[in-house]
Amino acid sequence: MVVGVFDLFTVGIGPSSSHTVGPMRAGATVAHELRERGLLTRPCSLQVDLYGSLAATGRGHGTLTAVLLGLEGLEPEEALPAQVEERLAALAAGGPLLLGGVCSLPFGTEDIGLHPLTVLPRHTNGMRFRLADADGAVRYDETFFSVGGGFVVREGEEAAVRQELRETRQQLPFPFRTSAELLGHCARGRVSIGAVMLANERASRTEPEIRAGLLRIWEVMEASIISGLRREGQLPGPLKVRRRAPGWYARLLAEDPSRDPAYWQEWANLVALAVTEENASGGRIVTAPTNGAAGIIPAVLHHALHYCPRVRRHALGRLNPPLVPAQEDVVVRFLLTSGAVGVLFKEQASISGAEVGCQGEVGSASSMAAAGLAEILGGTPAQVENAAEIAMEHHLGLTCDPVGGLVQVPCIERNAIAAAEAINAARMAVWGDGSHVVTLDEVIVTMRETGRDMSSKYKETAMGGLAVNVPEC
Repeated sequence: MVVGVFDLFTVGIGPSSSHTVGPMRAGATVAHELRERGLLTRPCSLQVDLYGSLAATGRGHGTLTAVLLGLEGLEPEEALPAQVEERLAALAAGGPLLLGGVCSLPFGTEDIGLHPLTVLPRHTNGMRFRLADADGAVRYDETFFSVGGGFVVREGEEAAVRQELRETRQQLPFPFRTSAELLGHCARGRVSIGAVMLANERASRTEPEIRAGLLRIWEVMEASIISGLRREGQLPGPLKVRRRAPGWYARLLAEDPSRDPAYWQEWANLVALAVTEENASGGRIVTAPTNGAAGIIPAVLHHALHYCPRVRRHALGRLNPPLVPAQEDVVVRFLLTSGAVGVLFKEQASISGAEVGCQGEVGSASSMAAAGLAEILGGTPAQVENAAEIAMEHHLGLTCDPVGGLVQVPCIERNAIAAAEAINAARMAVWGDGSHVVTLDEVIVTMRETGRDMSSKYKETAMGGLAVNVPEC
């Protein structure tokens, strides 16, 4: 199927969409196929190998444990933190892997092969799963690639997937893969970008289903904000990063009880920090469009609900008062518009930090958020496209160099900075008339080419940049 808003915004667990959600999803696919083929009813042995970026930063990103959870049949959309913690504790204590939930195997993270210097042809995030019977005969041998945002592609199916995308795109009322095509639909139909995306989503869901699904996405985002505000102490891992969101929240409630607009940036920073700290601790978040950038869209949407005229939430001292219908409309329009821009990045470039650096994660999310806010501020399609372009243009060349392979430094602060940039980009765009020198298509292509030219040291391998210049402990 063509990429839609519910592909870009999915519920999962932290800390990484490409390194946690994707591998878990691949493992769950393997578990399902082994059950379907009846391969779990006889003695067997399992071999799992990770390649490239997955192997280089897998331990810090939770890749190895995510693979095990997936092989037990857990899906990232359904896995609850308590359930994950229970199974990980059992595995860490030496318990067997429950392959497919039914077959006990003496298999743990130490049995997963890591090949950080071997990059498979399709993508740097490669995974190979092999199952052999008691006689050593291989009964299952499949390779998957985690291509960003939790998306997983099986080796050998790339051409079929591309063909299916082309076919399903043409079945949409407003097919597009470039911003020029998207703006053309808006001009001919005299509709907004969000309305174009809604019409396309209606090809596979009813409008009430779309609305309910998007409000559910916001509900999970808000839950991750609240959880991030309540959990104190340090984030897991050797960096001993202190959680800042709870302390900042208490200070903001004391200094800004009436939501003075002068404090808008502090609140945006707070929301971004809360979500990304929750993500870094393996909590439940919304991939938007990746886990590494999961705090940006919630922060900017929170800003839209609290600081945009006519839709402000009036419940002082509460972060998440119930939405009224007008505010529900804001959430739906914001996410539809953001999703439309996300489609452009997914179709023309990449949202994978391992493929194009952090410009593909934080840059894409900032661009999507800027577009959503510009639409809520009353921007025309041209102004919305301009907002997305401004945000992305000023993230070009951004590297992915996580210290210790953890989604903590510089990732957490980077989300807060990018959220503020998105808000600024949206406001700049709506103060203009929509005309600008650089188009969104041009900046997306530039991002793709910049990522292609970028050294692999700076693409989620922890082999360059801050990852090697900052001591881990």
